[in-house]
Amino acid sequence: MSGIELRPATSADYDIIATIWHLSAGLPGVGPAQLPPLERLRERVDVEMEAGWQVTVAEASPEIVGFLAIKPEAAILDQLFMHPEARGLGLGRLLLDAAKAQMPDGFTLFTRPGNMPARKFYEKHGLVHLRDELHPVFGDPIVWYGWKQG
Repeated sequence: MSGIELRPATSADYDIIATIWHLSAGLPGVGPAQLPPLERLRERVDVEMEAGWQVTVAEASPEIVGFLAIKPEAAILDQLFMHPEARGLGLGRLLLDAAKAQMPDGFTLFTRPGNMPARKFYEKHGLVHLRDELHPVFGDPIVWYGWKQG
């Protein structure tokens, strides 16, 4: 994808990260049935950054169009979202490839069972279905995937 630069997030990016997260998680089948308000997600960005999130943003100058948040210590790809208008342009693959480069020993992630575009995307790019569980906060079903370099 040309014209996109990946770079580490700075504190100046936190508002747009929360906005993209809220817009994308609010799409049908993507996030929980009861999506937290934007202000709560913005607060969570601060909390997660303090706790060790490593965030990479995708910038189509001058705008941020997507982000990747990982928890490398736990080998978890925690969030991968792009602005809804940037879907289908190859940005997801660019961000997923960044996660693979940042966690070359492998990682896990989860999504909602009804998020078929994400599930097909992950499977197409080498992730395997590991298990089904209930979300620890929201209590709705989630599907775990894993990736190991092979």
